[in-house]
Amino acid sequence: MSEVSSGISWAAVAPLLILAVAFVVYCWVDMYRNDVKHLPKWAWAIITAFSIPIGGIVYLVVGRENR
Repeated sequence: MSEVSSGISWAAVAPLLILAVAFVVYCWVDMYRNDVKHLPKWAWAIITAFSIPIGGIVYLVVGRENR
């Protein structure tokens, strides 16, 4: 049996994956260091991890306390 190529260029996908992970980590560090509003921190952490990038953007716009 021959191996089927998926057609995914990992050289193109790797930087996007790294950016996604870095964005989630940035949001988590920000949550740890600051107060949040509307939801508990654990809920924001789950939202940012499972709905990349929309969850992180919503957190940064709506979920952070004013500094």
